[in-house]
Amino acid sequence: MTNAMVKCPLCGGAVVVGTTTFTADFGAGVVVVRHVPAQTCELCGEAWVSDAVAEKLEGWVDAAKSESRQFEVVDMAA
Repeated sequence: MTNAMVKCPLCGGAVVVGTTTFTADFGAGVVVVRHVPAQTCELCGEAWVSDAVAEKLEGWVDAAKSESRQFEVVDMAA
């Protein structure tokens, strides 16, 4: 198996393991999640999260909606 560098499908930059900030504005409120594990492009900054991380993000947004929270900040590194 080779250690070929993964290229960004948008700009061709190198994709590396890192973190990103996720923001969801659902009309009645906003959820911000910091330090989200992601594959990020070093050139354009685009980020991709795993399915498991996406499920966690969806859970926080759904909870904020159902509890009518106007603003929530979550730190995944904590």
